[in-house]
Amino acid sequence: MNKLLFPILSILSDGKFHSGEAIAKNFNVSRVLIWQVIAEAQKLGVEIFSVRGKGYSLSHSIQLLDEVKIKQSIGEMASWLNIKVFDVVDSTNNFLMQEAPKAYPHASCVAANIQTSGKGRRGRQWQSSLGENLTFSFLWRFTKGAAALSGLSLAVGVSLIRSLKKINVNQALLKWPNDILVKDDKGYKKLAGILIELQGDMDGQSAAIIGIGINLKLSKNQLAKIDQPAIGINQCIDNEVDSNEFLGIIIKDLTEVLAKFESNSFEPFKDEWQSYDAFQDQSISISLGDGGIISGKEHGVNDMGALEVITEDGIKTFSSGEVSMRKVE
Repeated sequence: MNKLLFPILSILSDGKFHSGEAIAKNFNVSRVLIWQVIAEAQKLGVEIFSVRGKGYSLSHSIQLLDEVKIKQSIGEMASWLNIKVFDVVDSTNNFLMQEAPKAYPHASCVAANIQTSGKGRRGRQWQSSLGENLTFSFLWRFTKGAAALSGLSLAVGVSLIRSLKKINVNQALLKWPNDILVKDDKGYKKLAGILIELQGDMDGQSAAIIGIGINLKLSKNQLAKIDQPAIGINQCIDNEVDSNEFLGIIIKDLTEVLAKFESNSFEPFKDEWQSYDAFQDQSISISLGDGGIISGKEHGVNDMGALEVITEDGIKTFSSGEVSMRKVE
């Protein structure tokens, strides 16, 4: 990656046009090099307009993530957290999965301005683009094994709802086990997703790598790439969100929730989770890993975070699966 890529994107981050000549003069390089760097940015999925006589512009103003600003938002707690921001990375989850065993300490957050191969559930790709999404992963080391972490993704969902409320996104709901939705006239749209990957023993010590993607301001191009209805925070509130300040809020809330989860597991979060349950008492279908589909009425979750569904054969409990609303004829 050319070292001028993000300094140039920083200039363009105001959403206004800047001439190639002025940018070249700013860095004391040729206009040809500026053109080459712009082309490199476009290959990374950055939408840049080029207009003869006006220069280059992003489709809208953006905020680049900044370690110093994130730590300022976190406050005193930042002194014992490890915060790292990358300009470009394939996947923040992949990075931590590779680096956690070697170098990264407990309570580490890795965020990226551009994530080229973000990971979603069940092998899907999380679509993200510069300035349109907040993508990061959080490493938390548990003294208990992976077998005792049932309901962790639900507790993380509760944490994200708390953070969203602090920036006045009050309409967000939870879909079991790890999606955050917003309902409008056209139905439910995805605002954020959670992907947790575990390392370590089932019964000994373990590490959770918690990947989170949140839609901030989705362009038409980005919406076209997403394989389900989606929505950005900008459609939920009137004011602009400071992404560095918001990430600091999320990290503080997440740290508090994970510490409580470590001591008490999911049970303390159960009632709060259910108060945000998008599909409570609704007719749903749950797709299982073996290809089977179970239909019934969603009955909430138990103390372990497993989903309870009222079926024709009584209440059934599920620890994994893909939930969707079912139309009742």
